[in-house]
Amino acid sequence: MKKLLLTVLLCGAISCVMGQEQKKVTATDVQMTLHNKATSTQRIPKEIYGHFAEHLGRCIYGGIWVGEKSEIPNEKGYRVDVLEALRALKVPVLRWPGGCFADEYHWMDGIGPREKRPKMVNTNWGGTVEDNSFGTHEFLNFCELLGCEPYVNGNVGSGSVEEMAKWVEYMTSDADSPMANLRRENGRDKPWKVKYFGVGNENWGCGGNMYPEYYSDLYRRYATFCKNYSGNRLYRIACGASDYDYNWTDVLMRRVGRQMQGLSLHYYSVLDWGRKGSATDFNSDDWYAVMGKCSEVETVIKRHCEIMDRYDPTRRIDLILDEWGTWWNVEPGTNPGHLYQQNTLRDAMVAAVSLNIFHKYTYRLKMANIAQMVNVLQSVILTRDDEMVLTPTYHLFKMYIPHQGAEYLPLHYESKQLRDKNNRVVNTLSATASRADDGTVTITLANVDLESDCRITIALDDDKKYDVSGSILTSKNITDHNTFENPECIKTVKYDDFKSQKGSVEVVLPTKSIVTLTLK
Repeated sequence: MKKLLLTVLLCGAISCVMGQEQKKVTATDVQMTLHNKATSTQRIPKEIYGHFAEHLGRCIYGGIWVGEKSEIPNEKGYRVDVLEALRALKVPVLRWPGGCFADEYHWMDGIGPREKRPKMVNTNWGGTVEDNSFGTHEFLNFCELLGCEPYVNGNVGSGSVEEMAKWVEYMTSDADSPMANLRRENGRDKPWKVKYFGVGNENWGCGGNMYPEYYSDLYRRYATFCKNYSGNRLYRIACGASDYDYNWTDVLMRRVGRQMQGLSLHYYSVLDWGRKGSATDFNSDDWYAVMGKCSEVETVIKRHCEIMDRYDPTRRIDLILDEWGTWWNVEPGTNPGHLYQQNTLRDAMVAAVSLNIFHKYTYRLKMANIAQMVNVLQSVILTRDDEMVLTPTYHLFKMYIPHQGAEYLPLHYESKQLRDKNNRVVNTLSATASRADDGTVTITLANVDLESDCRITIALDDDKKYDVSGSILTSKNITDHNTFENPECIKTVKYDDFKSQKGSVEVVLPTKSIVTLTLK
């Protein structure tokens, strides 16, 4: 262990702040320990792999929904290609209709015959005219087709208590009541099961520019009238903080407490909100800078969890990270308000590092929703007319499917560290592990380093020799991305540069790569 520590310290010593000259090394050696025989009570909720679909740009219209009359192949109005791709991803939960849009959305505009639904202007996102053809029925039916839990976000900012209460009744009541009968008139006899319900979104900003004390009182009022109908039990999520606003969490925990089941948090890996930078035109300095920023989510989660622990030591209230991901400048020539951006190997690496961190805190963190599902921000899918592209982030999420619902297994190791241009610490190795109910162990390793491969020896706490298989996600250049002309530039492929023997597995992790090992 002393030798290992010396190696790590030496590796750190020869590294310097990005932007200055670095000494190149062939590979870094890391010793890693996995207690695969240990029993853990901590599981990785499948909801950590949740998604988010807002009425923003082409996320809904053209991305998910094209309507039954479209020439684009569809199933009841939903794009077949997108539907099949999302089914393969095993999406566990989907948040809708926003986002900022949620607090200007009036749900009754999105029910009934589509040709009679009133239009509105989406003032948050590009001034686009919203025709409301995708509403409550379309969303909840989509969730049923996907086999995922719906997460509906209610309107506190510009809506009323009555409006929110009636929406819950409309969706979930089986009674002979006005709202349930209105739902039946609109073609749905039995109610939907709606578990997750958000009482407002970003009410510190686009949802009303409120103080936490004021929002806390509003939450208590609105949530009181969000009733449980016909055996449906709502899991009420209060609007939580942005990033480093620890006071907001403190106030909500103190003033709302047991009246919420979840408290949200938003964290984007943005370096400068005024100059976000290009999604595809960047250098190694930019690569390391965003790795430093995304890694900082660990400090943010830890601090919010510590505050929650003070008020809720039994951890009855969950932390819900319902918006996270990268945010770059829009692609040239596109509407700035539609947030359409490309997706490179860098985005996939951000997702890997982020998810590895999330796993550690699932004793309190019970859901995370990447922003957003299609054609917006760090999306897993891009569409253009009848074409579809799976992004590097899509392939990354698919690599992580075995972790959904699995038992979390801690990994012990020391990582080589660098400093980015903003003086943040960047761990060049990020790793996570879990065990499925059938005993299969999945280890996912991410090498952030652009200079060095990483030779890892994973010590196991038994003498068994495992059957090991592997897959890798990487590319020649950090700016590589999938396009409609070249949709498979980056994809997951089989990987076999490892050796399994009794009590250990040795693997070479190439520079800028994510590798998943399956041990059976």
